[in-house]
Amino acid sequence: MKLDVRGLRKEFDGHVVLDGIDLSLEGVHCVALIGPSGGGKSTLLRILAGLEHPEAGEVWVEGERMDFSEPALLRHRRSVGTVFQAFNLFPHLTALENITLPLEKVHGYSAEAARETAETLLTRFHLESSALKRPAELSGGQRQRVAIVRALAVKPRFVLLDEPTSALDPEMTAEVLDVIEEVKSEGRDLWLVTHQMGFARHVADRVALLAGGKIAECGSPQQVFEDPQTEAARSFLARVLKY
Repeated sequence: MKLDVRGLRKEFDGHVVLDGIDLSLEGVHCVALIGPSGGGKSTLLRILAGLEHPEAGEVWVEGERMDFSEPALLRHRRSVGTVFQAFNLFPHLTALENITLPLEKVHGYSAEAARETAETLLTRFHLESSALKRPAELSGGQRQRVAIVRALAVKPRFVLLDEPTSALDPEMTAEVLDVIEEVKSEGRDLWLVTHQMGFARHVADRVALLAGGKIAECGSPQQVFEDPQTEAARSFLARVLKY
C-alpha cells in the first residue's frame, strides 16, 4: 500500500472533524486507526472509501490522486471493499445472495461466475453451511464474516474495516478477528478502525492514533504502544490500557 494524505480537512455543520491531516505510508499492508471516540477515525475511513468529500486536502492512492467528483467516486467505491460495524447485509437475501448480488449488478459478473466466486469464498472462510441462510438466521460473528467475504469477493485494491467487532460478544469478536488476521496474512491491504488494542498491536504494520481531528502519533505498533511520543497518545493509551 502506498498512500499520501495531505492537509485533509472535514467538518460537519461547522464542527471540524479532521483538521489538516497529513499522513504518508508506503510498503504497509495493515494500518490500524485507534483513538478516542469522535477523534475522526471513521470519517477518515469514509473519505478513503469514497463515501465522504473533504472540505480541503488531497488523497493519493498508489501515486494516483483521488478525484472527488461523483463519477470518479463511483468508480473508486467499486475498487475497494468496506465492512461496517452494523454488517449492512440485505435481510431478505441469503448469505450467498448477499455476495452474488453486487458481483452481478455492480461488477458485471455472470450469474454463474458470481455464484462460483461466492461459494469458493464461503467455503474458504468456513461459511458453506450458512450459504442459504438469511442474516436473521446467522450469529453476529457469522454475519460479519459474510460481510467480510462480500468485501473480498470484488477483489478490492484494499479493504476498509470500521470497528467490525464493536457489536459482538467476546467469542464472536475472536471469530471475526481470526478472519481479519487470515485476510492480512494473504497480503491484502487493510485499514482497520478498532478499539481492540491487543489486536491492533498484533496485526498492524502501522498504528495511527487520531485525537481531536489530528494524527497525534503514527508508527510501528511497538513504538506507539511502548514509547508514545506525544501527550495525547500517552494519555489515551494510559486510559485504555489501565485494566
